[in-house]
Amino acid sequence: MLEPKITKQATKFLRQLQKNAKHSKQVTEKIKALLEHPEPPDSQWLKGYDAPRHRRVDIGEYRVVYRYDEQFLYVAAVGKRNDGEVYKVFHRLYQSIKGPH
Repeated sequence: MLEPKITKQATKFLRQLQKNAKHSKQVTEKIKALLEHPEPPDSQWLKGYDAPRHRRVDIGEYRVVYRYDEQFLYVAAVGKRNDGEVYKVFHRLYQSIKGPH
């Protein structure tokens, strides 16, 4: 089983989501399931970004953007799937890690 590594943004979003117990449980359970099976049939490679190895998965009205390696599941961003904010957050995070070239 993989070990989770969750960004500050994703952690903050998950804490806010705790106000809605049902949604919080759904998202948390999906992240736990990703630790055992990081490529479920309902996940897809992230397209349109210079972000190799990142995937996305939807849980109801929420989306998780993540990647994994042999040891860790890196949860980069969590957010509402229909407002695009999750991708804005992911893009800012990825650009800050990648840095200017």
